[in-house]
Amino acid sequence: MRWQVDSQRDSVGRGDGVALLHSGLSLRHMRMIVALDDHGRVSAAAQVMNISQPAASRMIAEMEAILDVTLCERLPRGIAMTPYGKALARRARIILIEMREADREIAELKAGKGGSVFLGAVTAPAIELAVPAIREIRRLYPRIEITMQVETSNVLARELIAMRHDFIIARVPDDLNPRLFESRVIGIEKACLIVRRGHPLMVNRTVRLEETAGYDWVFQSGSSPLRQVMEANFLNRNITLPERIFNTSSLLLTLVMVAQSDAIAPVSVQVAKFIQGPEGLGGAIDVVPTDFDIEVRPYSLITMKQRVLSPAAKMLYDFILREVS
Repeated sequence: MRWQVDSQRDSVGRGDGVALLHSGLSLRHMRMIVALDDHGRVSAAAQVMNISQPAASRMIAEMEAILDVTLCERLPRGIAMTPYGKALARRARIILIEMREADREIAELKAGKGGSVFLGAVTAPAIELAVPAIREIRRLYPRIEITMQVETSNVLARELIAMRHDFIIARVPDDLNPRLFESRVIGIEKACLIVRRGHPLMVNRTVRLEETAGYDWVFQSGSSPLRQVMEANFLNRNITLPERIFNTSSLLLTLVMVAQSDAIAPVSVQVAKFIQGPEGLGGAIDVVPTDFDIEVRPYSLITMKQRVLSPAAKMLYDFILREVS
């Protein structure tokens, strides 16, 4: 028996591409390594797996014995993944998402046009494209369950890589390799400035950018395209950047800050139209008439390369393309 174990380890070490198929690694092992990578603690991974911490430790030891490598290093607080652990976790995510897709596809075949879709979008196309497409799909196929996250492109792209979204409507962040994605440009986001009803700037005339610098501003994080465009507008006109800034990625908190103070916030035109419409805030927020345009770089429909969309996800993807046209 000892000879068989050593022989197996030698085969794993050679990387012949076959050994792992017969190594004894299971889907539970795959879930465990992903949970470790996500949470950085054995106790948290055990909770995700719904097992005790000693059982989780034994499972890690099993994987390390099978692979004959150390997958994680114990630290005073938590664990650190080794390069072997990170490699296995990356591949395990792909295996688990494929199993999830298989489960979804089988369920859809059983139930007809059912299934679930996980979508991420930045704010403007979420309102203008995703919501109308979702309404139409819900009308035609009420069994489809759709989950949408509205966030910045940086967050959404990483969620897509981590297999938590089927596709996103966003921009590929500058710090990620664009070759990871299939990307199709579908629109340019136009933005405007909003203030509360009765703001000192709203005196029935066009507002110059230099007049806004002395007010409080509500921005998304420094890496957001809309903030970068606004700061470029200031710099290109040799205007000092605003000094009093509140940072938040929450649209709700942005609206609260604007409605309850003299703060100014850049938002997409689609958001402003909704706020001012009869279904929005009833005119409590005004759009500032400016002598300059705010255009953010184009957003795209983005999927991961070599990842096949489920039938339900492909249907929503196509409905969104229909909204574009």
